[in-house]
Formats: sequence, C-alpha cells, structure tokens
Amino acid sequence: MKAAAASIDAYLADLPVAQRTALEVLRRQLLAAAPGAEECISYGLPTFKLNGNLVHFGAAARHCAFYPGAVVDRFAARLAGFETSKGTIRFQPEKPLPPDLVREIVEHCVARNAEIAAGRAARKRK
Repeated sequence: MKAAAASIDAYLADLPVAQRTALEVLRRQLLAAAPGAEECISYGLPTFKLNGNLVHFGAAARHCAFYPGAVVDRFAARLAGFETSKGTIRFQPEKPLPPDLVREIVEHCVARNAEIAAGRAARKRK
C-alpha cells in the first residue's frame, strides 16, 4: 500500500498533469475563500482546517473530487452536471467546478464550523 503524502505539495506532485493542474486551481480557490485555514493532509487527502476539518479534495483514477461534507444537498441545483453524493462532488479536470460556487460552498463551511466552535466554547464556559 502506498504511503500517504506528507504534504499537499507532495500529494499533488504524484498526480497526472491534468488532475494536478485542476486541483492546484481548486487549492488556490480554497485559500482565497478561507484565508485563515490551515493546509494539511487528513484521511490521506489534502485538507483545509478552520475550527476543525473544513473541506478536503483529491483525485481518483477517473475524476477529481471536492469533499465539503454534508452541504452538497444545499447546493444541488447549482451542481447539476456534476456527479455528487452526500458529501462529495466529483468533476473532470477539463470541467472544473465554477469558482463562485466553490467560494460559496467554502464560505458556508467556514460559517458552519464557526457556529460549531462557538457552541463548544459556550458549553465549556458553563
């Protein structure tokens, strides 16, 4: 079994050019939408953390994927044309996700994580 990459750069370096290019673009979009997020590898995938896991992304044999969690249903109408499941959006490198949609999804995830973190903090104060 192949060892997990130690960094996002190492993960991307092992990909075919088309997938690497598409995911590098997605990575820049994620950084722009969540500038305070920390980049790391979690669950073997490139991950952005902000008040917990924010989003993941990665590549499979036949597609790229964006994993924002259980928010996919909220954006279902705008994801028509992309293969989705509960927390996954799959796309082809030549047909990436629209940048404005990526931004809105990430902003929603940032707000969700902030709300969860605020709730945890309030419970600790009690």
